[in-house]
Amino acid sequence: MTNLEKYDKVFRRVLKKEQDELKDLRYRGVPSWDSLGHMNLIGELEEMFDVMLETPDMLAFSSYEKGKEILKKYGVVIQ
Repeated sequence: MTNLEKYDKVFRRVLKKEQDELKDLRYRGVPSWDSLGHMNLIGELEEMFDVMLETPDMLAFSSYEKGKEILKKYGVVIQ
């Protein structure tokens, strides 16, 4: 499984969204991505990619696309 497939899998599972809905997802843009959903998403991604995000990065993780940029800082390339 590629990193993109893993990333998408976490988003689909945690936020209960379909594959075609992922690209435009934004924090608080859908009911499932509220503060609790955000922490669940971060936790799942940290576990999936064996990383520990720093607090500023957790706060900056504001969209599906931004998350890819942030994870790249931790050595996780998602293409």
